[in-house]
Amino acid sequence: MHLTLRQLKIFEAVARHLSFSRAADELHLTQPAVSMQVRSLEEAAGLPLTEQVGKKIFLTEAGGELARHARVVAQQLREAEEALAAMKGLRGGLLNIAAVSTAKYFVPRLLAAFRDNHPEVELRLGVNNREAIVQQLADNEIDLAIMGRPPQEIETVSEPFADNPLVFIAAPDHPLARLKRIEPQRLAKEIFLLREPGSGTRAAMERFLSEHGVVPQRSVEMTSNETIKQAVMAGMGISFISERTIALELATHNIARLNVAGTPLKRQWHVVHRAEKRLLPAAEAFRLFLLKESGRLIDSPLQGGAQPSAARGSSRARR
Repeated sequence: MHLTLRQLKIFEAVARHLSFSRAADELHLTQPAVSMQVRSLEEAAGLPLTEQVGKKIFLTEAGGELARHARVVAQQLREAEEALAAMKGLRGGLLNIAAVSTAKYFVPRLLAAFRDNHPEVELRLGVNNREAIVQQLADNEIDLAIMGRPPQEIETVSEPFADNPLVFIAAPDHPLARLKRIEPQRLAKEIFLLREPGSGTRAAMERFLSEHGVVPQRSVEMTSNETIKQAVMAGMGISFISERTIALELATHNIARLNVAGTPLKRQWHVVHRAEKRLLPAAEAFRLFLLKESGRLIDSPLQGGAQPSAARGSSRARR
């Protein structure tokens, strides 16, 4: 079977987007050209690599297997190109970052500031839940991850760069909103508005409640912080969320922070990469930028008007 690097690069983009048109846009090709290359790959492989159901594209078993190898090849080629560019003194390259969905409230601000100083770097930001990003790290699909709780499943280097306080919230007219101190056990009969399984915020809440012997009796699962905030304001229940995501709602008194004993939970944001990964110049520059500048740039009002401070130090998380 004869495969070309060009074909693998095109197929990797199709597999990542599950879309011929989006792959074509990324690679600056026409959609027919992308389709033709994938058909050539299928002929060389002697197996179908994609199948179309309605307007959606899916990978076959063979396609999934080839996509895994294509990702490795694409990553190695990119690293080779950027390493050679660095040796020639060039400072550009692609920076591929993934952030948990809660971090989307401040990561674009950090990327914009970084881009001001490094306009030659091409940025790619993906937003997903913690579980999906851990898998991306395991598959070596990204350079850096921004998340609250570093993974234990794989060996990584994680460095804290900013505070991430987690709080319980409710509608301003909720009976608990008037109390100056709420014991965690008082929450048991409330309706909890939860993020999906795999969310780091949900995992932190479940650990907190378990430590205090609280078993929620009723819950509603939602897939985004924005939906949860709207549901809280509508009086559907209470929730647990990063305080960084509700600055506007607190300032406008559309959401109340509950004074639950033991909260805010003091957590931190971490920049994470695989322990064995050699960071190329663009990724290393962004890592250092986060550690030095994030505390100044993350402008999210916290309790008492305090501003977040960048944390120091690093840790290794092993399987």
